[in-house]
Amino acid sequence: MDRHDRALGALTGLAIGDALGMPTQTLSRDEIRDAGGVQGFRPAPRHHPLAHGMPAGRVTDDTEQALLLADLMIEGGGRIDPALLAERLGEWEDDMRARGSLDLLGPSTRAAVQAVRQGVPPEFAGATGTTNGAAMRVPPVGVAVGPDDLLALVDRVEAACLVSHHTSVAIAGAAAVAAAVSAAVEGCTPASAVSLAMDAAREGATRGRWTAGADVEARLLWAADLALQDDVERATDGVVALIGTSLATQESVPAAFAMLLLHPFDPWAACCAAAGLGGDTDTIAAMTGAMAGALHGVDAFPPDAVETVLRVNGLDLERRAAALLALR
Repeated sequence: MDRHDRALGALTGLAIGDALGMPTQTLSRDEIRDAGGVQGFRPAPRHHPLAHGMPAGRVTDDTEQALLLADLMIEGGGRIDPALLAERLGEWEDDMRARGSLDLLGPSTRAAVQAVRQGVPPEFAGATGTTNGAAMRVPPVGVAVGPDDLLALVDRVEAACLVSHHTSVAIAGAAAVAAAVSAAVEGCTPASAVSLAMDAAREGATRGRWTAGADVEARLLWAADLALQDDVERATDGVVALIGTSLATQESVPAAFAMLLLHPFDPWAACCAAAGLGGDTDTIAAMTGAMAGALHGVDAFPPDAVETVLRVNGLDLERRAAALLALR
């Protein structure tokens, strides 16, 4: 398995996790369990508040925004232009709304895009963004930037966060995800990837505007402790009850790491478990899938799942993985 397999695994895993969590987002863990849990792709329930009408295997804004960021990085030779990112995100939402979709920008990103459109400089637009929109779309940064220079990696993460999530908690969460992907693409072990993620979260917490909230690094440590339990089901219940699964960065990012650590050798199982947590399942499973895919490569996922998610969404991930690696 080489870097390309792991880079492609990161992008493919992101899409697979996203699609698994698409029909369960906003549901509770008990509702998901009562419906049989998550064993594979399903269409959205008929009356789903966000995803109704979406077929099995369809991705959501998590994958689409991550690929939007990937394309921007590729076009810019690795540089992320905050104003252009805001413009592309706004255009993406306009297009989704025109198609009748209810799965649009999250609250932090939407507020920032609107602020930029009203003339607020991009470097100030993200001063209140604390939700997980930056962390969900950051895996391409981890593919494009190596793990050897942590400060340079967090610099690039901060650039990706600037326009919508330029706060200490959001940057810390995004930095953790990007660092785990970066280390995994390089061939590091799961333990090394998580260790670098904690270092990146600590550095990320010093960036942007300080905001009150639980410390991401401390919650990653908590997630790692929960994952040491012998009973996976009880540990998973503990993640839901103690860490949480909302769109708050300090909940969803540690929850994704917990699923990664509870299923360290099976990316598919990790994604299914994340999609069954309840809450912001599409985002949690997307982050889980990106990290697990980077660790184990694209071939670690079931071939039929890979084929389904590529076909249903018309995704071109091979080209993007290669182009992002060329920036590394």
